[in-house]
Amino acid sequence: MTSSGDSESTEPVDPGRIPPEDWETIVQSVPIVSVDLVTLTGDGVVLAKRTNEPAKGEWFVPGGRVRKGERLREAVHRVADEELGVDVSIEQSLGTYEHLYETSEFGDSGGKHYVPHGFVVRTETNSFRLDAQHDAIEVFTEPPSSLHEYVAAYLRDAGVY
Repeated sequence: MTSSGDSESTEPVDPGRIPPEDWETIVQSVPIVSVDLVTLTGDGVVLAKRTNEPAKGEWFVPGGRVRKGERLREAVHRVADEELGVDVSIEQSLGTYEHLYETSEFGDSGGKHYVPHGFVVRTETNSFRLDAQHDAIEVFTEPPSSLHEYVAAYLRDAGVY
């Protein structure tokens, strides 16, 4: 047994990780501030297929919540690294959007409410790393046949399609 000041764990602690019971309360109670990335390469736009709610099974832009004390532009770079494994340069801020979903990872939460800030970013690579939230990443030269309305709005506003 260790004292409260001593920890034998060698696992790195993610300072942005919210305990599941707290995250459920947040999802049920307040909008979530996030960044979404319209990620461009020399060959097209990067979309990832989601494995979790909301928008499970949809091709979506990479994105993630903004951590307390984190600037939006800092969040963009962190999310690009965490979700795609790449560095990006920010080309344009698309502004703030509002996304309301009927579903979330918590069945009785009343859905999920995001207030994302969209950014157009560019990376020099077509080699990406999958994370646990996605089961595929592709570079599209044309939009997929079925495109979520929120993704379509980002791509339209970014002048991609």
